[in-house]
Amino acid sequence: AARLAAGREEVGAVVTFTGLCRRGADSGATLAALTLECYPDMAEQELARIEAEARARWPLADALVIHRHGRILPGEPIVFVATLSAHRAAAFEAAQFLMDYLKTSAPFWKQEETAEGTSWVAAKTADDDATRRWEQG
Repeated sequence: AARLAAGREEVGAVVTFTGLCRRGADSGATLAALTLECYPDMAEQELARIEAEARARWPLADALVIHRHGRILPGEPIVFVATLSAHRAAAFEAAQFLMDYLKTSAPFWKQEETAEGTSWVAAKTADDDATRRWEQG
């Protein structure tokens, strides 16, 4: 975030979000690890498309999305989003938009590892609802 903002005198707001792997699995069990699978080229293209849409919707000076894949342990970062704008409202809204779309349209598949075994994580209605709010406005 500091590198993105360095020397950017037109920037009045830098909003960052870091998503971490939590210990609690969606099933309620204790999570040992989360494995995110993807097709890297497809995932990178979709991340670029989502970022371009955010740049088209808000007056951003810059934006950055980094999403990990592979095996991730509780407490480790999964995703990092940064948005820079002259004003905070655009930076906050663009960051929320990016995260909402990452949750629903980025091609990542999650597998939870617990003491009971492994299971794939299903899509959540709440994530779809969060994304739909951007279609209305």
